[in-house]
Amino acid sequence: MNAEKKIQKVIFTCGGTAGHVNPAIALAQLLREKNPETEMLFVGAERGLEKDLIPKAGYAFRTVHISSFHRSFKPREVKHNLISVGNLLRAPGEARAILKTFRPDVVIGTGGYASYPLVKAAAKAKIPTAVHESNIVPGLTTEMLEPYANRIMVGFEACRKHYRHPNKVSVTGTPVRGDFFERTKAEAKRQLGLDDGRPLIVSFWGSLGAAGMNRQMADFLALEAAKEPFHHIHGAGKRDYPLMLELLRKKGVDLKEHPALQLREYIYDMAPVMRAADLVISRAGASTISELTALGVPALIVPSPYVTNNHQEKNARALEEAGGAVVLLEADSSGPALFQAATGILHDASRRETMEAAMSALGVRNASERIYQTVLEILG
Repeated sequence: MNAEKKIQKVIFTCGGTAGHVNPAIALAQLLREKNPETEMLFVGAERGLEKDLIPKAGYAFRTVHISSFHRSFKPREVKHNLISVGNLLRAPGEARAILKTFRPDVVIGTGGYASYPLVKAAAKAKIPTAVHESNIVPGLTTEMLEPYANRIMVGFEACRKHYRHPNKVSVTGTPVRGDFFERTKAEAKRQLGLDDGRPLIVSFWGSLGAAGMNRQMADFLALEAAKEPFHHIHGAGKRDYPLMLELLRKKGVDLKEHPALQLREYIYDMAPVMRAADLVISRAGASTISELTALGVPALIVPSPYVTNNHQEKNARALEEAGGAVVLLEADSSGPALFQAATGILHDASRRETMEAAMSALGVRNASERIYQTVLEILG
């Protein structure tokens, strides 16, 4: 029996954010391509977004009772934390029951507190385990699981220094959707009708703090409207889209008169849009930095200050230190400041090429395959 056929049953455990769930789904898709007979089960929290994302992707899903802890002494938060303590006591038994019923060959955690009980229970049961961390620095769950996991899989070589057991660390990258690479940059620009020679800016913000950043982007678009030096596609989100239209109207900007500027509720065709981009303006979530590096796109990043352990600034600073990104903290950010920084990059061809090369040097395009090979190693 060859090594690949040993992967017959896999449990993926993840939750909390799409940045934790999507890498697991990408790896599951690869496993299904390698061996359609492989049985896969996803395990997450009963209230996390994984309960919607995973069934929609077509995979079996079970839950454990697990929840986060809040750093506050407000009565509502104290009540939440007491429930979390109860869940913490309850989850190990639920995890052991799932392992006993499903009997996996390997358990793979891809982040979020929901992955903790399954990976720990599997390790204690001598079942091979691996943990994938999408952020530059390990989250609390990954730190807690490091002593138990057989292997820690990370996105970049720079991550290794943040672990107590560097011998356990494998640089695999973070899986990026395959359709991001189905066309060249020139093909993507032609598909979008944006191949007149002007650079393309793509911008979007996460849900946390997006309203304030969208106000800044309204100022940015108004500055662009004067001469339309760039093409620009901005995803405002459904909630803020009407607000941005109103803000632009008050500034005397009618987007119908400025075809180079596209304001959308949501960027549904993200694959060709990101492939065509010459500069991305965004937050620094794990999925975003994986896409930027895999595609080799320079970035102007305003990390969210609202995330746990300031993960996004740490992600952004790693890209900045490598030379692929410019970081602007939200406290220092404004529409004019963003416009000035973007113009400085896009009007300097040499600088832009250097940033593209730096971003590409960080990127891992075959992350799913690397993770798959790492899983084979721990099984072997």
